[in-house]
Amino acid sequence: MIPNAAADRVDGLVARDQDGLALKIRVSAIPDKGKANAAVVKLLAKSWQVPRASLSIVSGEKDRNKTVLLAGNPEDQMAFLAAWFRQLDT
Repeated sequence: MIPNAAADRVDGLVARDQDGLALKIRVSAIPDKGKANAAVVKLLAKSWQVPRASLSIVSGEKDRNKTVLLAGNPEDQMAFLAAWFRQLDT
C-alpha cells in the first residue's frame, strides 16, 4: 500500500521475494489514525463490489504490507478472486 498518492487505485500484482504476489494499492489518504487503512478497505470493497464490513485488515495495520480478510464462503471467495485477478491482468 502506498499512502498519500495522487489517486486511489489498484495498480496490479507485484512479486514479493518471500511472500509470492501482492496487490499494489495506492490511496490518497495519509497514514494517520487509520485513514489510509480505511481507504484501502473502501477501495477494495468498491473494486470487489462487496460490503466494507466483509473486509478487515488482519495484519500490517502500521505497515505498508497488509493482510486483508475477505469474509464469506472460502470456496466462493477464491473463485471470485481468481476471476477478478484474471480481469485485472488484462
